[in-house]
Amino acid sequence: MNRPDRPRAHWALLLAAVAVAALSAGCADDPETPTASSSRQADVAERGASVMPFDLDRTTHHFTKTDTGGVQTVVADDPRDTTQITLVQQHLTAEIERFRRGDFGDPARIHGTEMPGLAALQAHDGRITIEYATTPDGAQATYTTDDAALRDALHHWFDAQVSDHGEHATR
Repeated sequence: MNRPDRPRAHWALLLAAVAVAALSAGCADDPETPTASSSRQADVAERGASVMPFDLDRTTHHFTKTDTGGVQTVVADDPRDTTQITLVQQHLTAEIERFRRGDFGDPARIHGTEMPGLAALQAHDGRITIEYATTPDGAQATYTTDDAALRDALHHWFDAQVSDHGEHATR
């Protein structure tokens, strides 16, 4: 019962499986491809609600990468929602003070300690300048560094945020 076409079929199946795995891995590494499952996004939203005082369903995070770091903006979806705007501004003010000291404990609680870029950001030791500014509908943090590795860590951190927050975040 050992047919000569069986080994060929076996190798064809093996090659197909390898190709599917390679393509899947390539898509997961593409920052434009959402990688977080809806279950993970729900978990992140639940943990986020215990850390962030504003309502994720009434606000949006924007993460814009730059050559020297990036800009994180959090805005109320309704620019007249003064409650959300105030909560965003208060939260981001406090977070930036912690981030300047290398305390990224809140993002770790929300996204996990293995969050891409997080370890490097925690060890930045003053090599990232973080500036705070209010906006009419929220607040923003501008991250600037001359260190290419820290810039890359910020970019990975931004990508993870966008992926994990799903509909609550954009680039």
